[in-house]
Amino acid sequence: MIGETLAHFRITEKLGEGGMGEVYRAEDSKLGREVALKVLPAIFAEDTDRMGRFSREAQVLASLNHPNIAGIHQLEHDDKTQFLVMELVEGETLAERLERGPVPLDEALKITLQVIAGVEEAHDRGIVHRDLKPANIKITPKGQVKVLDFGLAKALQGDPSVTGSSPSLAHSPTMTAQMTGVGVLLGTAAYMSPEQARGEIADRRADIWALGIVLMEMLNGKTVYGAQTMSDTLAGVLARDPKWDELPADTPSAIRRLLERCLEKDSRKRLQAIGEARLIIERYLEDPAASEAEALPARDVAAMPWMRIAPWLVAAALVGALVAAPAVWLSRPGSAEVPPVRSSLVLPEARMLHRGYGSPVAISPDGERVVQAFSAGTNHELYVRGLDQWAGSVVVAGSGQSRPYQPFFSPDGEWLGFVTPDSLNKVPVSGGTPIKLCDVNLSRGASWGPDGTLVFAPNPAGGLSRVSAAGGEPEPLTELDPEKKEITHRWPQILPGGGAVLFTAHSSDSNFDQAWIEVLDLASGQRRVVHQGGTYGRYVESGHLVYMNQGTLFALPFDLDSLEPTGSAAPVVQGVGSSGQGGAYFEVSSTGVLAFVPGQEGGGVQLEAVLVDREGKERLWVYDTGAAMTVCQSSSRAWRPRRLSYFVLQS
Repeated sequence: MIGETLAHFRITEKLGEGGMGEVYRAEDSKLGREVALKVLPAIFAEDTDRMGRFSREAQVLASLNHPNIAGIHQLEHDDKTQFLVMELVEGETLAERLERGPVPLDEALKITLQVIAGVEEAHDRGIVHRDLKPANIKITPKGQVKVLDFGLAKALQGDPSVTGSSPSLAHSPTMTAQMTGVGVLLGTAAYMSPEQARGEIADRRADIWALGIVLMEMLNGKTVYGAQTMSDTLAGVLARDPKWDELPADTPSAIRRLLERCLEKDSRKRLQAIGEARLIIERYLEDPAASEAEALPARDVAAMPWMRIAPWLVAAALVGALVAAPAVWLSRPGSAEVPPVRSSLVLPEARMLHRGYGSPVAISPDGERVVQAFSAGTNHELYVRGLDQWAGSVVVAGSGQSRPYQPFFSPDGEWLGFVTPDSLNKVPVSGGTPIKLCDVNLSRGASWGPDGTLVFAPNPAGGLSRVSAAGGEPEPLTELDPEKKEITHRWPQILPGGGAVLFTAHSSDSNFDQAWIEVLDLASGQRRVVHQGGTYGRYVESGHLVYMNQGTLFALPFDLDSLEPTGSAAPVVQGVGSSGQGGAYFEVSSTGVLAFVPGQEGGGVQLEAVLVDREGKERLWVYDTGAAMTVCQSSSRAWRPRRLSYFVLQS
């Protein structure tokens, strides 16, 4: 085609070819510029329905405008030839660069950051690349990285929802069309995620897998998954782990760990947002030593002399800040004595806890991080910090209808869910762009289950709903019982195992201290009342149902298998704050960390807690907190505490 003219574009040079078409350099006679033309395969160009869908998809792709994305200008045709007019990017592809050998670590990380920047922009726009590979990454003579062919795999692949289209065919890594009998590869086998190799629908996590493969190949200079045939390559992707020993011996632990998280075969265990990879690399480049210490396994950290002494230094620094601590006995028979862990946390300056609706505090499942919802004038923030850190950072900020509150963690602790007045959202705990999951209207609580489903109260006057953690259309889960005059279901908690949901039901005839706590069996759809006379029920893994009544936390022995109480309730902590709408200001992790907000604002608040021994005898502790929040922690990671210590988060 060299020397031919398509529309007003004169072809001057062939640049390459692949399953998605041939690429040429061309001169645009109208605008006097050079462009790249991708001439689409005849198999697609002759399919009117497919080209109609592709045309609509191309309009979306053309809206991408980012310095690390090679832009699509327009879709053109000349007689029966369909072609894309794209930005011409000078330079070599990463595939050509890799022919000369491995890429040095710093250079590889800087290339990766630019790739991430482009992909992250597309993901934020709802566009997934689906064919990220070295041949689609170009490096200009000035060192700028451009990602090519964004979204074309999906655009060319078609729509599986069209009548008569086979989903297994539409989402297969190879598409064998009746018109040719030749397999057209949509995506490249060596860079396909396991879910793509299985013929499943690919989402943004497929790009995260491909990014991990590309980075690993830059470091070791070898193809991670390569075989003589495509079938053997796909089999390797599905069955074999990457050869980690092929990475250079001096590869930093932080980067090894990043690669491991990108290349999890189960997409649910993989990094969930590509921005997380960006933050890890940026953190490493800013402070390699600190990043390495964070990435080391616990046994390696413990072996470092300065790390062995660090806890004692922290303890010495905290001694003067500790307040008197009550202890609460929540034990399983035969559990060993667990010494309390003491800590004192300080709120950031000029911030107040957001005291509205649900709890303003969330504890990560491993009990190692606290998230607080702050108000700072008209601004609102979600602030995360580790219990082993002196300070934290803002994860989400907003005001007005975008103000974040009611935080909660995903089961793996990697994501933070939250609501605004009109939406349910999620964001990586490490930071990034929040992702809207669905609309709400002043939600009253949400919980994230192990199967990737969220159960939430979409409004203050209705039943519960559920939605995928990937977003979508919510599905109603419970209905109000008119015979009981129910007016709301709220504050859900998905119980361990994900088979049942605990929630608070309230009628028009009573206040929340007379509300009832119910459990919903998700398999059968049956509901039952497990306790009447309290609100904000939470199961804790000591085998108790903890709930709020008149400012006091009560613990009720509860069997998770039968979903029934097994004993009588006893008071645990008095003076816990509430929203006045059934929401209570406390949360408990699965490892024994309890955080709560005192029931009165200001300093000098008298709080009471009860020590209950094995014979049921109570001993009253009274102490002055002057606190904005109290943190309780057990050192046990197995949640079998016999004693929890309560300490103050100083404001």
